[in-house]
Amino acid sequence: MMKTTLLLATMTGIFLVVGELIGGQSGMLMALVLAAVMNFVVYFWSDKIVLSSYRARPVTRDEAPELHASVERLAARANIPMPRLYVIPDPALNAFATGRDPSHAAVAATEGILRAMNREELEGVLAHELSHVLNRDTLISTVAATLAGAISMLARMAYFVPVGGGRDGEGRGGNPLAALLMLILAPFAAFLIQMAVSRSREYAADASGAKLVGFPNGLASALRKLQSASERIPLRGADPSTAHLFIVNPLSGRSLMGLFSTHPPLEDRIARLMARNG
Repeated sequence: MMKTTLLLATMTGIFLVVGELIGGQSGMLMALVLAAVMNFVVYFWSDKIVLSSYRARPVTRDEAPELHASVERLAARANIPMPRLYVIPDPALNAFATGRDPSHAAVAATEGILRAMNREELEGVLAHELSHVLNRDTLISTVAATLAGAISMLARMAYFVPVGGGRDGEGRGGNPLAALLMLILAPFAAFLIQMAVSRSREYAADASGAKLVGFPNGLASALRKLQSASERIPLRGADPSTAHLFIVNPLSGRSLMGLFSTHPPLEDRIARLMARNG
């Protein structure tokens, strides 16, 4: 909870800086109000915002009996409530977990990953995602995703709004260069926070996911398939602000942001998993 509070405070600070550059003191005041509203919204509804952005639909037990059975079994082993299950209508191979705590968790998987994985591989992926829930990673990751998207949107507004309200109290004009810098730097600052949130947690979720299933082979095999498919079948509509949520980077091979991946190299993750067999 302390890390989430620090993240919200950091994001609020970025809001204030961008607001001041866009509209001076009045812009900073508006940004403060907007940040307060955003902090409330993202804490309680960030999971719904992210799920909606990927057109994820809830899936019933009748529609996906094997998926429900696997998650139910793994959730029981982890001693957490059964999360809500969603399917993303996309051929890409990916999945993510979200929710502010285990009682409000959700797991979303693409149609592509449900078709491509065998039972052991899919259980490895699901165990990885449930580990994020169990390790309380989902709150801070989802909050970072929602706020980073909001900051990027706020920074883009600098192109269309006179910086500093057009003129300051002494009649000097605004500085258009500041708007351009904020357009670049604000999303990058949000990205750096995401990267700090995500990279070490992927290793931890791999390890605890393998422990939850009982062996690492299924997840390691799933990661090999994901490695092969991530560049061939990118996730449609994937956004850099939410890339860190997924089990593998959905931007690989089609975006400059893929050069600054929020995920550790898949080769390293697979090697660490297989070392557990040793």
